[in-house]
Amino acid sequence: MVKIKICGITTLDDGRAALESGADMLGFNFYRPSPRFIAPETARTIIDSLRQQNETQPFKSVGIFVNEPIEQLVRAVSISGVDSVQLHGDESPEYCSSVKSNLGGIAVVKALRVGPNFEPGDAANYQVDAIMLDAFHNQLRGGTGLVIDWHMARAVSAVVDRLFLSGGLSPDNVAEAIAAVQPYAVDACSSLESVPGRKDPMRMNSFVRAARNS
Repeated sequence: MVKIKICGITTLDDGRAALESGADMLGFNFYRPSPRFIAPETARTIIDSLRQQNETQPFKSVGIFVNEPIEQLVRAVSISGVDSVQLHGDESPEYCSSVKSNLGGIAVVKALRVGPNFEPGDAANYQVDAIMLDAFHNQLRGGTGLVIDWHMARAVSAVVDRLFLSGGLSPDNVAEAIAAVQPYAVDACSSLESVPGRKDPMRMNSFVRAARNS
């Protein structure tokens, strides 16, 4: 069964609603320019509260970073207590390997933006736990609402062990995307919001239901 990640959690209420909808993973954005930025200390409070309230419903917490110096990344992981990290910038394969060795077993997901010059085979250069595909945008790092080429995504799934599919997924198209790509996980953010940084519980419910029924 496909895993479901809801990204851009900024409040305890949104995190609780995401888990109640059936999400497997929650994303916390530590990239300061993002409208969904959350401080690692605040993320820790939310994560700890959710774990106490959902002892019978385990979930994974993911910290999102963009071109972060490794020392600062390691510190943010320690403060926030996230289970895994998502590298959403221009991080090289060497940087990703260094992050893995510095984090001592915490899972690393490398996000690649699918633009005009993207080559599916490039994903195999990253020695990480999973590859995420998202849409390319000149200014934004995630949360663009743009849909990527699913045929391209299917080609990437053939060269990596685990593929996270992102990029404009919504309750309206996630079932079709899963059928076309067969990813390990799907990830959504902006399509599930009422305003940037705040989630819409009904949209989250619809997204999870559509994904589960695909």
